[in-house]
Amino acid sequence: MLRVATIGYEGAAQAEVIDRLRAAGVEVVADVRAVATSRRAGFSKTVLRGSLAEAGIGYIHFRDLGTPKPGREAARKGRVAEMRAIFADHMKGEAAQAALLALRRQAAEARVALLCFEAEAAGCHRRALVEMLGAEADDL
Repeated sequence: MLRVATIGYEGAAQAEVIDRLRAAGVEVVADVRAVATSRRAGFSKTVLRGSLAEAGIGYIHFRDLGTPKPGREAARKGRVAEMRAIFADHMKGEAAQAALLALRRQAAEARVALLCFEAEAAGCHRRALVEMLGAEADDL
């Protein structure tokens, strides 16, 4: 069975997130945001990738494992079941399935943390991805 970590950066500074990743032995961050930009300093794709590299942590953006816009809107409104249904439908697509396979392969080779915005994995599609991987997860 795969063992992955999940982490949300909501309310956290970039240095805090990187410290938590390092403390957990994470080797690769799997960015599972559909849109890898952020209003929070340090969490847009290019800046985050560079900071992670300086900390000795790899970075891969899995855009096709991100929640579609209607799912993100549902999550923001606290409608987790609706978000999960939208995400499950999205995951039936060929590109999403190919990305899930690539993530599974990466997680078999290295300690991976799934990264998204939401602080709590239970209200985020990260939890659904862990289930789809058939993995156990440490929420950092």
